[in-house]
Amino acid sequence: MISSSSSPTTMDRDNNIPRFDWDLSFSAVVSSPSIGTDAIGAIEFDPSGEILATGGIARKIRIYRLNSLLGTSRDDDDDDHVESCICTPAKLSSLKWRPDLSGRVIGSGDYDGVVTEYDVEKGVPVFERDEHGGRKIWSVDYTLRNGSALGASGSDDGTVQMWDPRNGGLEETVRPGGGAAAICSVEFDPLGGNLLAVGCADRNAYVYDIRRLVDPIFVLDGHTKTVTYARFMDQHTIVTGSTDGSLKLWDIANGQLVVRTFRGHVNSRNFVGLSVWRHGGLVVSGSENDEVFVFDKRWGEPVWVRGLGGQTDRFGSDRRFVSSVCWRQTDEDWCTLVAGGSDGVLEIFSA
Repeated sequence: MISSSSSPTTMDRDNNIPRFDWDLSFSAVVSSPSIGTDAIGAIEFDPSGEILATGGIARKIRIYRLNSLLGTSRDDDDDDHVESCICTPAKLSSLKWRPDLSGRVIGSGDYDGVVTEYDVEKGVPVFERDEHGGRKIWSVDYTLRNGSALGASGSDDGTVQMWDPRNGGLEETVRPGGGAAAICSVEFDPLGGNLLAVGCADRNAYVYDIRRLVDPIFVLDGHTKTVTYARFMDQHTIVTGSTDGSLKLWDIANGQLVVRTFRGHVNSRNFVGLSVWRHGGLVVSGSENDEVFVFDKRWGEPVWVRGLGGQTDRFGSDRRFVSSVCWRQTDEDWCTLVAGGSDGVLEIFSA
């Protein structure tokens, strides 16, 4: 296990010891100005990788410019670095930038079961759909199809809904596993393929071809508790996270083959975040012990672990946990990781 101050090591091929290619170091911290809980439920970079958005319990979408955050310290006021702030009517669980509008519009899923898109510059809603019967939405995502955006949302109502944000029309409703369990995660293939990955509270992940959604083409059955995340590493590989305390790497090109199981983090009840950096082959997960764990897809043991710099509460216990993580995807040679805590604090690491 390699700390943030360690130098990269080389791989011992005889003993199969992980090689650490990226020496992540602390770059910035942004403290929440809110009083009370301000857990960060979502962190998303815009398509350029220059703008960062966060959302969560505080009912606010905060927009930051990455360059303005680098070098900030815990004593700095968050308001000094927020480029804009959009107040929302409900707590937020998920954010996603519209891929067809160059970072001008961001979509959100909230605890009231509503998907809302906001014009970031004007700070006003431009689209809204309430089709999940008031049940909490855990995840939203977009893909481009024929040059236009297609959205998806997953909810406590047990459905995945796909819709056209241009007119709000419902494209499809999918009920993985019969629709009896909450949908925790939805993600389209970010490389432009036709697949949709779904994480479900029935302990399974499902992979659909969006051209024919009658049945999943794969059921990823290997976790023993709720699958909170399903993320594409590439068009043939998916990473899932679960409250059973493990991450799994699946080869879907050769069926439902588990290539590797990642362990080390703590996760038994909360959404702790999961993100993959496809250029570097790295996976990051939060943890309920308030640490960030980075895994190389080639090995099951973490290659980097860092605790966030929180303080214990007045009762002497630390109830904080990492609630969201996100890799910046735009660079092949520059690695940027953002982690958010249940106390609303953001920390940025880079290599």
